[in-house]
Amino acid sequence: MTAVRTTPQGTTPPPRLPVREKSAARERGSGLSPMLTRLAAERATGVLERERGSLYLAEGRVVHAESPLAPGLDVLLLAHGTLAPAVWQDAVDRADEEYGVARLLLDAGRVPRGALELCHLEAVYDAAYFALTPSSTPGRFRYGAGHWLGTLRPVPVEAVERETLRRRELLHRLWPDPLTDGAPLRRAETVAAPAPTARQSAVLASVDGVRTASDIARELGRQAFHTLVDVRRLAAAGLLTALFPPPRPHRPPPAALPIRPGPAADPAVSPVAPDPDPPPGITLPRVNDPDITLLKRLRDALEAL
Repeated sequence: MTAVRTTPQGTTPPPRLPVREKSAARERGSGLSPMLTRLAAERATGVLERERGSLYLAEGRVVHAESPLAPGLDVLLLAHGTLAPAVWQDAVDRADEEYGVARLLLDAGRVPRGALELCHLEAVYDAAYFALTPSSTPGRFRYGAGHWLGTLRPVPVEAVERETLRRRELLHRLWPDPLTDGAPLRRAETVAAPAPTARQSAVLASVDGVRTASDIARELGRQAFHTLVDVRRLAAAGLLTALFPPPRPHRPPPAALPIRPGPAADPAVSPVAPDPDPPPGITLPRVNDPDITLLKRLRDALEAL
């Protein structure tokens, strides 16, 4: 039996309450950086500098991103022979405000546009993942600042934030401990573990107790995020672990200095002999005359015994 709600004749039924879809909410931005959201709305041009990276904007869109934790575009282009190192360096040396590196490479036909745009997009998402990491240090935006690469293919801020959130969620599902992302890595002894893939084996071969995931990514010429995925999967399989920083060496408290005995008291010297003059600027407290007289009487009484 189905209950049907009726309304009086001639009246308009109340409207249904709007349902907010999660996907629509994520389309409008994730709130990873309120400053970045505001700059996108303002269609600002400049660079947003944060603790772990920078985002370059042109009219409110991301045109480039950099982070010391992510290999740059040059690493991705040079690692696998897409571009010769001499050609890249020549473009960097000749770049100016009008002709960026990207335009110089494309005009000279040194690299296909599709390959350059793909590597650039990977570099942007890779660096933005670290640049948008939560931080206690406030960000700073410098209006009008540009990047020597030039504008290649702008990316909407919403797309960058969505991709950053997706990557965070993926890494958390693989292995919820983020310590392996930034700490030195070492191999772990395990009895039974699944055989690593070829990509994971290359990562394991670079683990030496000193390198971090970012170091390994730069050495292998890979994106940092892809290396983080391999590292977390290897950690979940028990094949590697993060190397905690060594504890500070324990230093015992300094031993008490021995008390040096003073010179033996000379009975011929008066215990109330005047002290040497104090250094300039220092005033010693005065001793009352009755106190001196009393001390002299005590000395005379002791000598008479």
